[in-house]
Amino acid sequence: QVQLVESGGGLVQAGGSLRLSCAASGSFFSINSMGWYRQAPGEQREQVATITIDNTTNYADTVKGRFTISRDNAKNTGYLQMNSLTPEDTAVYYCNLVYFPRYFSRPFTSWGQGTQVTVSS
Repeated sequence: QVQLVESGGGLVQAGGSLRLSCAASGSFFSINSMGWYRQAPGEQREQVATITIDNTTNYADTVKGRFTISRDNAKNTGYLQMNSLTPEDTAVYYCNLVYFPRYFSRPFTSWGQGTQVTVSS
């Protein structure tokens, strides 16, 4: 089983920036994709950004041009750079990892515990 630990959340004023990190630990054969999701109070969890094994990225329309997803394979760590933040970005942000624990295994999914991002107006 892979464990994910997010960090980097906090309180920031509108227009500011934050960088979230997601560190993966445990054993696995390979990674299929990594993603960031968020959930605001009273709302469903929504996909923010994903990055695949070949570094193909995908972003929600609401964050395109403001957020950048990346990863450092050597450190087994993913990042979400968030710029031009607005109060609407306030949510708990979760890291997601789809990975293969062994060669020829089915994919598994792990979630982090979440990190709070609060943007004040």
